[in-house]
Amino acid sequence: VGDQDVIEIATIVKDYIERSAASLPEGVSLTVWDDMSKTISDRLSTLSSSLMWGGLLVFLILALFLRFSVAAFVAIGVPVSFLGGLALMPIFGISLNLLSTFAFIMVLGIVVDDAIVTGENIFRHMRKGGDPTEAAIKGTHEVSVPVTFGVLTTMIAFIPLMMIPGRRGAFFSVIAVVIIVVLGFSLVQSKLVLPAHMSYLTHLGERRKKHGFIIRTQRKIADGLEWFIHVVYRKMLHGAIKNRYSVTSVFVVIFVLMLAVIFTGRMQFFFFPRIEGDTVTVKLNMPVGTPVEITEGYVRQINGAAVSVKKELNEQYGDTTALNILMTVGGQPFGDRRGGGSSGQSHQGEVMLELESSETRHPEVSAPNVSNMWRDKVGIIPGGEISYIFSRSGVGAPIDVQLSGPDFDQLDELAALIKVQLETYPGVVDIADSFESGKDELKLKLKPAATNLGLTPEDLARQVRRAFYGQQAQRFQRGRDDIRVMVRYPYEERRSLDNLENMRIRTPNGQQVPFAEVADVEMGKSLPSIRRVDRNRILSITADIEEGVGDVEVVKADLVENYLPELLLTHPEVSFSLEGEAREQRESFESLQYSVIMVLFAIYGMLAIVFRSYIQPLIVMLIIPFSVIGAIGFHLIRGDMLSIMSVFGMLALMGVVVNDSLVLVDYINRKRKLDNFSLLRAISYAGDARFRPIFLTSLTTIGGLTPLLLEKSKQAQFLMPMAVSLAGGIAFATFLTLFLVPMVYLIFEDIGRGIRKAYAWWIS
Repeated sequence: VGDQDVIEIATIVKDYIERSAASLPEGVSLTVWDDMSKTISDRLSTLSSSLMWGGLLVFLILALFLRFSVAAFVAIGVPVSFLGGLALMPIFGISLNLLSTFAFIMVLGIVVDDAIVTGENIFRHMRKGGDPTEAAIKGTHEVSVPVTFGVLTTMIAFIPLMMIPGRRGAFFSVIAVVIIVVLGFSLVQSKLVLPAHMSYLTHLGERRKKHGFIIRTQRKIADGLEWFIHVVYRKMLHGAIKNRYSVTSVFVVIFVLMLAVIFTGRMQFFFFPRIEGDTVTVKLNMPVGTPVEITEGYVRQINGAAVSVKKELNEQYGDTTALNILMTVGGQPFGDRRGGGSSGQSHQGEVMLELESSETRHPEVSAPNVSNMWRDKVGIIPGGEISYIFSRSGVGAPIDVQLSGPDFDQLDELAALIKVQLETYPGVVDIADSFESGKDELKLKLKPAATNLGLTPEDLARQVRRAFYGQQAQRFQRGRDDIRVMVRYPYEERRSLDNLENMRIRTPNGQQVPFAEVADVEMGKSLPSIRRVDRNRILSITADIEEGVGDVEVVKADLVENYLPELLLTHPEVSFSLEGEAREQRESFESLQYSVIMVLFAIYGMLAIVFRSYIQPLIVMLIIPFSVIGAIGFHLIRGDMLSIMSVFGMLALMGVVVNDSLVLVDYINRKRKLDNFSLLRAISYAGDARFRPIFLTSLTTIGGLTPLLLEKSKQAQFLMPMAVSLAGGIAFATFLTLFLVPMVYLIFEDIGRGIRKAYAWWIS
């Protein structure tokens, strides 16, 4: 079901509730509970607003630095490409939802990159005079190869998002498919439609006094950029080239320092950003078999704490801050990380507190803060395990240690020690395990004498079951009822354990012997369920972690590298693994590892085709790891934690940042080959000629993401790390392209020259 479908269904339900109010019995009313359609609607509204303002910002950037007519023709590519993407979305089974809208925001600034390079090059030829049609053809043809391969590398960079396993793969593949389709349409538009439009441009040499104030202002800004290129940038580039080894070493040092920040744990990583919900749920699990009356007493205690929290919040922040409280005894209808909801369980209970929408309630009334308030008031429930759920993550517990072994008692003993260890880590809360203590049971065991009589455990169990539970002898229909006739001991003979000791067991040869002569009985606890993996019993220890207080990666690293191996030294038959969120993280990164290698190889192959060289692709691809510095640095500046969404943004960088470097290196090669320029002169000319398109492609990409980056709405927070990575990486990559790439080009030439001289000396 798509997001729009959810909103439509919710609207129908609300209309029904409103219509049926008059027909309900007195004292009965219907109301909406946990309305996710409002959250979805808020998210779509937030992203749609960001898309609109981002599009406007992209057009303003183009209009400021390009001729207005050129900017208009370039900007036309945005709606054309978007309409093409919308037309093909149903073919791929994609609806207009939160993810597809976010994909359009991501590609908003990227989609005009090829049009900017093509349009700017056509405009440069038109300014020289001559036939506009010829200028359009020549300008398009001149950059057709690097622009085409640049778009293709960007499309390839998003393929890893389509190769993620599990539910997350389907989640993120929507973003990748939409972006790839839109970029495909933009390539066609920039190669066919844009040149045709620009061939109609005339009178490019008119004097400014004939134009209005807006046009004259725009021309001043554009001319100011030209002055900066020819005066400031050229001098800076020449200075960097002259000291290329020193300047390059500075970039290398910055890169190493940023790696140190990551690998020393100074920057926290949280696999999937928490999506703060508008409800806080407390789940209570008592030992299996606990009477419902006892469970209800503790659930009412939790409910009383919820009432107190609601009263405090409404008094301090307004009457509508905390809305409703739902108490459930005998089940957990809303489920948890381990699975869906449950009912008919006397040992379970649940209390849910509904809050005002996160978009309108006070910033201090965050779901984690409310959860902590509630936790303080509830305290400890003797014999019970309590978990507080305040976010919609759905990837499992942040900490989930799974023990595997043959002896369940041993697993239970080790689980208790691990839970004590988890309590020592800061920020670790809601520690629990999957062991459920069952009801009392009688365990039967055959004596050696029973074997001599030919009795088996199956014989013993079957006869005891028939005596006390019964054996169906007849079944017939009486009216609408199904009647079953059971043969078993009378009720009075089934009430006492003495009757078990005194019952007679029939041997295979028909003899009857007293139970006490062939079997022993002892009291024990039954297991409600037995979980196995690879034929071994398993037991899981789970815990949550407070963001900003604890570091989940530090906790997992200490458990895996230090505590657990030492704990299990004396239990060689027991093994452990990290499950839940850690398992999904592990599987995602394993998939991404192979995907990244494939993408890098594909990008290298395409660049090798363009340059007809095995060395020059390395010059262009060298910018990829350096662009990650900008992505991580922007996270540090904003005070954000790294997440899997941040990593996806860095993957997208691989294709986007290559575009500008590809165009620059291709221009240098063209000047050296066709115009017989020296290397230094070719680099100087390339910097002048390609500064504007490189600057504008980066600026439009960042501009398209800016409204989302400035968005304070909590509904967009979990998608923002991807935009942060892309914007920060592109901003730094622009600087790298304009300075580092020319210097590396020269360094590679120096190395090649040195190798040739050494080889000539060797053979001489």
